[in-house]
Amino acid sequence: MFQVLDKFRQPIFVLIAGSILLALAFGIRHSFGIFLIPVSEKNQWGREVFAMGLAFQNLMWGIWQPFTGRISDKIGAGLVVFVGSILYSLGLFLMGFLSTKTGFVIASGILGIGISGVTFPIFGAISRSVTPEKRSISIGIAMSSASLGQFIMLPASLALLQNFGPTLAFGILSIFTLVMLVLAVPMFEKPIQQTSAQDLSLTEILTEAFNHKGFWLLCFGFFVCGFHILFIMTHAPAFLIDRGLSPQIGTIVLALIGLFNIFGTYYAGLLGSKIRKPLILSFIYASRAVIILIFILFPVSNLTAYLFASLMGILWLSTIPPTQGTITTVFGVKNMSMLYGIAFLFHQVGAFLGGWLGGKVYDVTGSYDIVWYISIALGVFGAIINYPIEEKAITRLERQTV
Repeated sequence: MFQVLDKFRQPIFVLIAGSILLALAFGIRHSFGIFLIPVSEKNQWGREVFAMGLAFQNLMWGIWQPFTGRISDKIGAGLVVFVGSILYSLGLFLMGFLSTKTGFVIASGILGIGISGVTFPIFGAISRSVTPEKRSISIGIAMSSASLGQFIMLPASLALLQNFGPTLAFGILSIFTLVMLVLAVPMFEKPIQQTSAQDLSLTEILTEAFNHKGFWLLCFGFFVCGFHILFIMTHAPAFLIDRGLSPQIGTIVLALIGLFNIFGTYYAGLLGSKIRKPLILSFIYASRAVIILIFILFPVSNLTAYLFASLMGILWLSTIPPTQGTITTVFGVKNMSMLYGIAFLFHQVGAFLGGWLGGKVYDVTGSYDIVWYISIALGVFGAIINYPIEEKAITRLERQTV
């Protein structure tokens, strides 16, 4: 039995299984925006309830991510991914079948905890399974798979929604995600050898980071990223329907974002080896502000929606490579998962506000205009605060990670 398990621990199996897991986890989650209007109308809710559910989901993801990252760094990713898969499937099922407001929000939160176990711990497992020279390309393949999953799962989710309605669509998707339990098998790693560099206490790690000005600037910039992503992911399809476009256009828009995100993430990582990574982040946030401004100033049509999606897709998760890279440069690789998890918590707080505020503002004003303009202002803010961040390694951690 253990020999069979060792066979599936080979790097190729870890990479394949991890890539499929990420495609499913990110792909299904990315499709939730197309469920906003059908679920809200079925349960006779305003849009704020569904938005609050997704906002709470992302908040739970952010709160639990440092812990799941820390556990997977210590004992391996297998158990974390397995439990995360169960919670992901359970939360997805309950989102479809619980019709009370509180029940929907709680179900969304369960799924959020599950996401924390089936996303970033997988990157750690892949990184540990390959040699250092293959690490970058392996992570690149996994990230591209996550983006491809967003592109593929959207039309599949729409087909389920149109043929079976939101309740059964969620149920079918939850059954489908049970395959994640099988894919978790290669994530059960051999016992991780601890070194003195890995034995930094949690207090030491946090003190080092919290006393670093650049870390705070990076976190607040990531807050902006989260606000943009969940607001657009949750409310863009409904916004386009409000402007007279068909539900299929909203699905295509989210799919295009996932497709172009593949290229954006790749080139952001490539540029990070050539120019200052905080400068890349400033450019990304400023570009988002400009693109959103142009989009809302001109009449909305199929063409402008597709152009908006393509450009935003390039900038979608392209913040991740320079953010991760900056943290690694400053603090070293040993505690990157923990520190990135903290930065990601800020991202998810921003996501919580972006997702919830979109629904709240719409229910009060009947329009998303205020939140679009907030998004523009935040883009400018993110561009300004990332620019002065210095990529200089912390001396104490630098000595310990050599």
